[in-house]
Amino acid sequence: MPSNYRNFRNNVPWLIFFLEVVFIVLFYFLFSDGASRSSISYPVFQDVSHMVIFGFGFFLTFLKRYGFSSTGFNLLIIVLGVQCSVLTEGLLLFLLQKENEDGLKRITKATVSTTAVVISTGAVLGKTNPVQLILMTVVEIIVFYMNRWINETLLQVPDNISMMHVHLFGAYFGLAVSSRFSEPSPRSEKNASTPKSDLLSMLGTLFLWVFWPSFNSVLAANKSKAIYNTYFALAVSAVTAFVLSVLTTKDGKFRMTHIHSAVLAGGIAVGYAEHSIEYPWIAMILGLLASVITILGSFCLQRCLYPALKIHDSSGVHFTFGLPGVLGALAQVVLLVIKNWTNLQRLGYLFMIHVSAFCLTISVALITGFITGLILNLKLFKTIPVSKYFEDQFYWEFPRLAVGF
Repeated sequence: MPSNYRNFRNNVPWLIFFLEVVFIVLFYFLFSDGASRSSISYPVFQDVSHMVIFGFGFFLTFLKRYGFSSTGFNLLIIVLGVQCSVLTEGLLLFLLQKENEDGLKRITKATVSTTAVVISTGAVLGKTNPVQLILMTVVEIIVFYMNRWINETLLQVPDNISMMHVHLFGAYFGLAVSSRFSEPSPRSEKNASTPKSDLLSMLGTLFLWVFWPSFNSVLAANKSKAIYNTYFALAVSAVTAFVLSVLTTKDGKFRMTHIHSAVLAGGIAVGYAEHSIEYPWIAMILGLLASVITILGSFCLQRCLYPALKIHDSSGVHFTFGLPGVLGALAQVVLLVIKNWTNLQRLGYLFMIHVSAFCLTISVALITGFITGLILNLKLFKTIPVSKYFEDQFYWEFPRLAVGF
């Protein structure tokens, strides 16, 4: 452990410093214009920023001995990821000879895009070191922007819909990366939560729940409709989570893990079609189905699929973000079919581009995630031994040895 710790101390600061210098130099050449009037208000940006930093930061603190790393590394990858996102989009616009967007809209879209990395981090939570997390952040941001560029340029998918693929991409990229890491022992004491860590994690869920309508509406043309539909989808998914939690436990009590994951499902699922849903009852049905899929999916995946595929999903990103994202993408296609039923030529075109974008996003996420997982497990990056999984003390200074978080 001492030698690994020295390697950690030697590698991480210089890697972060090198990345920051590269970012500063690229910003100098790509963004010489000053601040301009933005089409996005500062309160909207603030909502999205609060959601990503506070919401996801606390959302991932459920492991009893990994709370410092969950919140600290979350902030690190967000601030690096936002800079990388802005540069990647700026470089694409420069190569395509397109005009740059205003500064506030640029950084807001970058923050939304970085959500993909934060979701992916949940799948490998406690199993990666900071060097691996930083490399995964840079790779995933670049690949996600390339995927969005293909969707928007070749498939003509609207910008707000291609951005909502962030949940799908993050979940399946993270699962693919996680598949290349060794599974922890099912009897590992550190791979568990305490009432205190569950409470902090639930606090993150509440932050996400409150700010999710702003997240979904930030790029929508009709923001009022997006907020309206997102709120009702979230409300119904929360109610359904409480109902199903009681019905699926042996003692008839609420289970925090159910509430923690399923109350957000409606907001994820409705993100694709929020702008085209005309009546709130449609969003409410979508929220109900998303919550059902999340809770039942967690039961089936953890007992049947994961053991067979030897995948360990640390925070359940597959059933929390992946499955509701799949439902939302399919619901959008169904709504398009209903809305354009009389125009078969247009219907066939819309059906093909949205199904293609959905399949492309999942395929790119799985393939690039698998390759990234292979790279992260090279000896160069000093993979953490299984015995040191979910351990704060390996990275953080403690005034005294802590038992639990």
